[in-house]
Amino acid sequence: MDKRIISAIVFCMSVSAAVSQSVSEPAKVYFTSEITPESLLSVYKALGVDAAGNVAVKISTGESEHSNHLRPELIGFLVQDVNGTIVECNTAYGGNRSNTAEHRRAIEQRGYGEIAAVDIMDEDGSMRIPMQDTTYFAENLVGKHLSNYDFMINLAHFKGHAMGGFGGVLKNQSIGVASADGKALIHTAGRYSEAADAFKTPENGQDGFLEAMAGAAQSVHNYFKDRKGIVYINVMNNLSVDCDCDGHPHAPEMKDIGVLASLDPVALDKACLDLVFNHKPSPGDDSRALIQRIDSRHGTHIVDYAEQIGLGSKSYELIELKLPVKTVSESDNTQK
Repeated sequence: MDKRIISAIVFCMSVSAAVSQSVSEPAKVYFTSEITPESLLSVYKALGVDAAGNVAVKISTGESEHSNHLRPELIGFLVQDVNGTIVECNTAYGGNRSNTAEHRRAIEQRGYGEIAAVDIMDEDGSMRIPMQDTTYFAENLVGKHLSNYDFMINLAHFKGHAMGGFGGVLKNQSIGVASADGKALIHTAGRYSEAADAFKTPENGQDGFLEAMAGAAQSVHNYFKDRKGIVYINVMNNLSVDCDCDGHPHAPEMKDIGVLASLDPVALDKACLDLVFNHKPSPGDDSRALIQRIDSRHGTHIVDYAEQIGLGSKSYELIELKLPVKTVSESDNTQK
């Protein structure tokens, strides 16, 4: 995306957010168009919150080497700077991450073990944490090892998704932190709590699934709010209509946008959605397929409902960080 267009979008969205927010200050969302290990670390540091205690860095490890998951060479600086442990949970579908042994093998194949320790949080089953929004269920089932951590960096790859329309920090914190059984609880909006039933019809249909995701994300946010904290980062690259759980995703039709971070997960996902929906399509940089994917799943409903239940605010100020320009030699190990 042309940097002049980005700057115009940043200005317009910041003014709009400031005007629409009448009760309290809009959430701060930091942005850089640079997608490098250094810029990822800089965006995290702009939040002004130091990771403390035992730090979990929640990512998606990707379904195959062809998936668009965030590569170790991109995230390594950040993970090592906070002395973090990469955390994941097993999937509720078949694939190569549905049990701990195969998931660990996949993680090593992807190279994550070379940059940090990796913890499959539901290796020993689930733990229950309370839901603030009890519309669909009263307790969220998350990986049992979540109790080992004091602070979380929710590091998500923003992209499309076959079921949710899109995946950002809200999905990474709900489905991503849930144990395999917890994934079933969220996917079915409380009807089932065993992985084998994960893809049965949810209570209240698609909106029920999205609302259960928002509520589950809120339960994890509250869990870390009562400890040492949680921060949120979305990397907007490889903007396929398909998520990292797809081993053969559709090729991205939209160019990379950048890295965004906030203390408010609702504001962050909303800012990323706005960058997609406000993008002007052009040859080789076409947002229409991604927008159609999001709209066809009513994907934006998750941010509406998350705001409704008090997880965060859709009003935000987008703050562009001015980072040093890297030369080709300085940037040749980044992920594009």
